[in-house]
Amino acid sequence: MNDAAYTADAVAREVWKLYEPVHAVTYFAPEALTAFEAAGLRGWRRGYFAGRAAPLGPVGPEPVTAAFFGFAPGTVARALPSVWDITPPARALEIRRAGARAALERLLAGQEKEAARAGELLADAALGLDHGGRVLSAAHAGLVWPDDPLERLWHAATLLREHRGDGHVAALVAAGLDGCEALVLRSGIDVPRSELQPYRGWTDEEWEAAG
Repeated sequence: MNDAAYTADAVAREVWKLYEPVHAVTYFAPEALTAFEAAGLRGWRRGYFAGRAAPLGPVGPEPVTAAFFGFAPGTVARALPSVWDITPPARALEIRRAGARAALERLLAGQEKEAARAGELLADAALGLDHGGRVLSAAHAGLVWPDDPLERLWHAATLLREHRGDGHVAALVAAGLDGCEALVLRSGIDVPRSELQPYRGWTDEEWEAAG
């Protein structure tokens, strides 16, 4: 890798460290979790799969397993398509955005101007993305951009995050790895098996076979 490529990669990683937490409030902030639960999506996985898969429409487990990649098929099937009987995709999108906004409003209180500026900068970057071969980022790109500054910040961060994630999936597939094998590999780098395996739903037998 030449110096220019290394610098670009280093900058991209540093930017990711800044926008990833903005996107991730939808998975971990109490406001986001409460919003899903209030809509009847009880249990973390229901809200997660409904919110993240909603841009794809009322799909079943197969395309979501392929796009999300690291989750065991059975885990996805326990949430989809049944969540759409509780909360249709359009409503799930509204809930997800409202929960993220509430979380960011609390976390960025007193920094509204800076948040609005960050949102515009991220939007400029997100609007220039090429979504070819990137299913999740393309689905999110088809959504209407919000006018609210905090919602705009979150939407831009989400577009960038899903674009990056789609690239990861493409790289893993090109390397001949499946979802479980990718997690086993990662468990030897930074995140332990005790956190990855239960969260993604793989059995001990599947995990050992992937190793």
